[in-house]
Amino acid sequence: MTGPTGPDREAVRALAELLRKWWELSAREGRPKPTQQSLAGRLGIDQTTLSRYLNPRHPSTAPLRTVELLHTVLRAPAADLPRARALTEEAAAVPARKSPHPADATPADATPADATPADAAAVVVVAPAPRRTATTRTATTRTALAFLAVLALGGGIGLGWSAFAHRAGQGGPPVASAAAPAGPAASRWPLARKGDLLWKARTVQYLLQAHGHAVEADGDFGAATAAAVKTFQAAHGLLADGKVGAQTWSHLIIRIDSHNGPKQAVVALQYLLNNTGTATDITGIFTPSTTRSLETFQRARALPVTGVADPATWRALLASQGPAIHR
Repeated sequence: MTGPTGPDREAVRALAELLRKWWELSAREGRPKPTQQSLAGRLGIDQTTLSRYLNPRHPSTAPLRTVELLHTVLRAPAADLPRARALTEEAAAVPARKSPHPADATPADATPADATPADAAAVVVVAPAPRRTATTRTATTRTALAFLAVLALGGGIGLGWSAFAHRAGQGGPPVASAAAPAGPAASRWPLARKGDLLWKARTVQYLLQAHGHAVEADGDFGAATAAAVKTFQAAHGLLADGKVGAQTWSHLIIRIDSHNGPKQAVVALQYLLNNTGTATDITGIFTPSTTRSLETFQRARALPVTGVADPATWRALLASQGPAIHR
């Protein structure tokens, strides 16, 4: 099957040309142009993938986060970013090439993606073994089954003891499961500091703007952002170290709902929502669509579905972003 043609293909090519231009023109103000190898390392991708993103002749569509990170790392013109985002969205709509294998084909030696740890263990036990004598196979099977039985018994005892200790020590209802994943409430505020790029930097910068500080939201936590953080911290009686930790976040975030929310705080909220995969228009206006996106996120994270950006929701949003990037 041939690749996309017409306007679709033009968007993919135009995006690659723009990214290539950023890279080629990054050697300025005494800074050398980074090699593709070093640039790929900073982006967290392999060099071959980056090469395809930067090749207009045989282009591959870069994800939005990679495009934004390239814009920040290469210090591309601010005016290019809206066009790059638009091209990325248009290029992302291009249908992918068909795989030569059926979509539901699974290699014989692969574990299904949705398999639980118990399923994976079961697969290991029943997997075909090298040809051995009947006595050896029987002994191996008995050993494996005995091992699994011990694990199951130990897990059952552990869960039972945990529930008993909870009832005896606190007088409350037993815990649902000791193996249940921790919810967003258990997550910590991330530490944002000088040198951070992309989502940490942008969130801090948007919120600083919402508090009246004149900083540029360029996704680079540089000296100007650190100075603005120190000013903000001093004004709120905090340790003015220029780092945004739990105490600074608690003062920096703003409770937002459909009736209250400075424009740049709403931008920060919409930006974080969109980064989690919850489609959200970044307009700076708390629209009914923003409310629905926020409620969808809260529901997915087992938070109270209020449509209000409260501290627990802000913390969950920050904890749901991609890996931190630091230069």
